[in-house]
Amino acid sequence: MTQYNNTRLLQALKRQPVDVPPVWLMRQAGRYLPEYRALRTKAGDFLTLCQTPQLATEITLQPLRRFDLDAAILFSDILTIPHAMGLGLSFQEGEGPQFAKRIETARDVKALPILEVEENLDYVLEAVRMIQQELQGRVPLIGFAGSPWTVACYMIEGSSHKNFINARKMAYQAPEVLTALLEKLITATTAYLKGQILAGVDVVMLFDTWGGLLTPAHYPLFSLTPMQKIITNLKADPNTANTPIILFSKGAVSHLEVMADSGADALGLDWTSALSAARTRVGAKVCVQGNLDPALLFSTPEKIKAAVKSVLNEWGPHPGLIVNLGHGIEQHTPIENVQALIAAVHEG
Repeated sequence: MTQYNNTRLLQALKRQPVDVPPVWLMRQAGRYLPEYRALRTKAGDFLTLCQTPQLATEITLQPLRRFDLDAAILFSDILTIPHAMGLGLSFQEGEGPQFAKRIETARDVKALPILEVEENLDYVLEAVRMIQQELQGRVPLIGFAGSPWTVACYMIEGSSHKNFINARKMAYQAPEVLTALLEKLITATTAYLKGQILAGVDVVMLFDTWGGLLTPAHYPLFSLTPMQKIITNLKADPNTANTPIILFSKGAVSHLEVMADSGADALGLDWTSALSAARTRVGAKVCVQGNLDPALLFSTPEKIKAAVKSVLNEWGPHPGLIVNLGHGIEQHTPIENVQALIAAVHEG
């Protein structure tokens, strides 16, 4: 068992008292850092960064060299699973992810291979092992995967889209096809997260970026239930049962109560969710992570400090808070403002 110099995140996830709340940032390893941009230019493309363990390790560690963060998060992408299934992922500059093949029919779903994590995604597992060796217990390492619904959105659309109309149409026109695809992704995502945990991550997070696109009737069916099945699978395995799970479903604040019953240890909130209201609704059942607007980091250190103070005051003395943004840090975020945010949290 690894002994950590900084245990704030692990304590908060158990809803234990901490000296100050832990803070980390979604996408903290990435494009807002000049050293990341330099490495990406040298590597040539995004996928090379993801698929080269040495580069993924370096990028994961870059923000920890600059900032007093309470966790590292594995540098990877939520679309590694469909890429490993043969859909042909590429990233076009300024256009986001593109797949060479789309999922449109039951035959397409049936043709998807069973994911062999140790073989198809070995580069991710090797990166986890390398990162932990470099961290030497400094802070815990967070691994992650996209939720089945979010990953399915990209697989059905073939690219990124503002409303993923083809995935939402499938929910009405061919729900059995969508359900079959989600079942395959439940199996693959469970295996992938188990692989990450066995390789050494301390916490895992499910990113449900597009759950908020679904209707109140469809969200439990196509977003929450698949995530709940993954959580149940992980909690049922003695090798992964004790690994904390964070569930982040963007735009799904109306579903907080059922999310809290999912078996997850923590819920991530976007910036449209008030911390005090969330705590009233979920009580002490789960840890809460959030919920600062990424746009706040384009203001001033003084405004950032005031916003952090407001968040901490709103939460009060209760255990179980992780300070984070309500979504990923934006590309052109000023470095000094990230520093101001982290310092403000630790100053309390």
